[in-house]
Amino acid sequence: MRRRLLLGLPGLLAAMPAGPPALAQTGPQPTLPEEPLVIVTRDGRRHAFRVEMALTPEQQTVGLMFRPAVAPEGGMLFDWGTPRESAMWMRNTITSLDMLFIAADGRVHRIAERTVPYSLASIESRGPVRATLELAAGTAERLGIRVGDRVEQRIFGNAK
Repeated sequence: MRRRLLLGLPGLLAAMPAGPPALAQTGPQPTLPEEPLVIVTRDGRRHAFRVEMALTPEQQTVGLMFRPAVAPEGGMLFDWGTPRESAMWMRNTITSLDMLFIAADGRVHRIAERTVPYSLASIESRGPVRATLELAAGTAERLGIRVGDRVEQRIFGNAK
């Protein structure tokens, strides 16, 4: 019996997908539910966005892959649930992004500006964060968003 199981193992392995379903993704995921988000810069200016909420591991793995553009007031918020180190990449991501890594208190912890499309390089939070926000490339510079600015959103318990 054991010999038959071992002999059948190569056939079983050959029938399995090459990787997780998200890595086999060939097109964008459907638009995710949107929620409001506001970034308050140090000078008190309030910048309103409508962001897609990536809440499940599957949604987070696919993210903005294959999307041709991100709207100037749009983006995607990856809610990690609890603070943790976050590492992102640009696999199958057509357009450059600004990535804001946000601490549990809603403060911007780190900004990675103008990420490189299709890059497999790891873009790390460099500390525990509750969420990662992806915006169109150049948004942080255009709006004067800096480390320490406040993000207001339901997940941080500070939405107004």
